[in-house]
Amino acid sequence: MGEFQLNSVAELGERKIIDIILGCLDLMPNILIPFGDDVSAVNIEKGKLAVLKTDMLVSKTDVPLGMNLLQAARKAVVINISDLAAKGVAPIAVLASLGVPRNFNEKDIEQIGIGLNAGAREYDAYVLGGDTSEASDLVISCAVFGIGEKKRIMLRSGAKPGDIVAVTGSFGKTSAGLKILLENLSVPTKLRRCLVGNVLMPHARLDEGLALAQTGAVTAAIDSSDGLAWSLHEISRASGVGLEISNLPIADEVSEFAKMYKFDPVELGLYGGEEYELAVTVKPRLWKKVSEKVSLIRIGQVIEEKALVLKMGKKTSSIEARGWEHFKTSLAESYSR
Repeated sequence: MGEFQLNSVAELGERKIIDIILGCLDLMPNILIPFGDDVSAVNIEKGKLAVLKTDMLVSKTDVPLGMNLLQAARKAVVINISDLAAKGVAPIAVLASLGVPRNFNEKDIEQIGIGLNAGAREYDAYVLGGDTSEASDLVISCAVFGIGEKKRIMLRSGAKPGDIVAVTGSFGKTSAGLKILLENLSVPTKLRRCLVGNVLMPHARLDEGLALAQTGAVTAAIDSSDGLAWSLHEISRASGVGLEISNLPIADEVSEFAKMYKFDPVELGLYGGEEYELAVTVKPRLWKKVSEKVSLIRIGQVIEEKALVLKMGKKTSSIEARGWEHFKTSLAESYSR
């Protein structure tokens, strides 16, 4: 009988690893936000939830050439706050655990500290503490805490056929910016500043998320950190519906960049990641009310058939379920397609 072969983590990928871990855990009774959504939550009192999020930044996979330590530490906070934004919850406190290589110096540590503080204070939160240890690579793991109203929390799982699909901004800038950094591409200064700036200094759509939650019009929401395509697939899976996208919001700067180097702007816009926009579905009868309060781009509609399709003119194509995935994707691989 042949020896049983176990899959390596590279073969499993991040999402299968998560499934394995979840299969080993006891499920909390009456869990309020299901596993697999952007955040976790615990009921506290009077319709309030303690909302928790943790995310990790590792230098090898999350810090491209050209990003300094201050920017990396700030990003580690912002990526967590973006997930709270997708639920409509304001951050209050941050814990930061650091794995620091032995060759770092005093100035390096100071820059990390400044970056952590900058990321938190930008969104009216505070870093309260954490942990520090030695590591072979820089690791910054943040946990963010906020309090939300149970009836206002926006999940991934409420989209209904006929709902409007919308996003808080255009796409492709981070994909283009990373290509510039990783492939050392030459572009005009103004264009480079815009595209690379999105990589080095990402911003969470917290104001938009808080405003959207208060409208009561959003049926599903997610942040687009793993790429627009993957985020739309997550809403589709969680809600048991399909999505038809008829207006793909590619940034003008991305179209200009793609033309220069003969890249596909649709590829850059759909499958990049780390853009931290919000993708939402909205009740049609409340669209006008929502769009008066929050600047949204209408990109499509929810459909009954469980498929994701892109309609561009007379051409219809499938939107693939791919984006960033740890263990299966490197920075270079993700943005060299």
